[in-house]
Amino acid sequence: MIEVSNLSKSYGDIQAVDDVSFTIPDGEFVVVLGESGAGKSTLLRCLNGLTKPTEGSVSINGESVMGPRDDVAMVFQQHYLIEEMSAYNNALTGALGRTNLFDSLTGRYEKDDKYEALRSLRTVGLLDEAGQAVGQMSGGQQQRVGIARALVQQPNLLLADEPVASLDPASAERVMGYIRRAADERGLSTLASLHQVNIAREFGERFLGMKDGEVIFDGYRDDLTVDVIDEIYGSIETDAIRSEAEA
Repeated sequence: MIEVSNLSKSYGDIQAVDDVSFTIPDGEFVVVLGESGAGKSTLLRCLNGLTKPTEGSVSINGESVMGPRDDVAMVFQQHYLIEEMSAYNNALTGALGRTNLFDSLTGRYEKDDKYEALRSLRTVGLLDEAGQAVGQMSGGQQQRVGIARALVQQPNLLLADEPVASLDPASAERVMGYIRRAADERGLSTLASLHQVNIAREFGERFLGMKDGEVIFDGYRDDLTVDVIDEIYGSIETDAIRSEAEA
């Protein structure tokens, strides 16, 4: 169980997150929707302990999040991979939290970690490309390596911050499909922030709509109506949804 209670984060006069509260049961797949600057990334960074809230708290299974945790993994918009290394070796870096410095520098990972890296690459459809340098991969493939790296961490909570923002629509759907597959296979609680409503509706179960740092919507797919989308995004996004529905 993830519990967020009266969470706020301000940067000077800017209120990035404003008194947000919600709970996420074990294994639920949640998509956070909102425009750029709505507070989505700050919320996720508070959940994984990278950002300290100004007020309020985040707890996982009753334990307060005070900093980065091994049981919380993050998939970033930017891949942060080592391009000269293979997909397999990049995925293996997800085990750094349970590997001492000398062994990590010399590539002496535990056998179980090596197996987990291969298993995770298989989950994201890249087992055959395990030996390929990530610098030679497409953006979508690189993001899938980033997902594999997060899975090697063996988290209970998977966070994805705009994981498909820089991808074309086909690649975006493919990457989100692999994130959903990984969450389902491993029973992970998952929060993914997105701005593409159509992709969100295809893969999400529950949706949190953010605007100006506040959660203004919390519901499921059938509740995510055009009027709700209009409230979260405004008429431009709503018109795009209507046009697609009519097509």
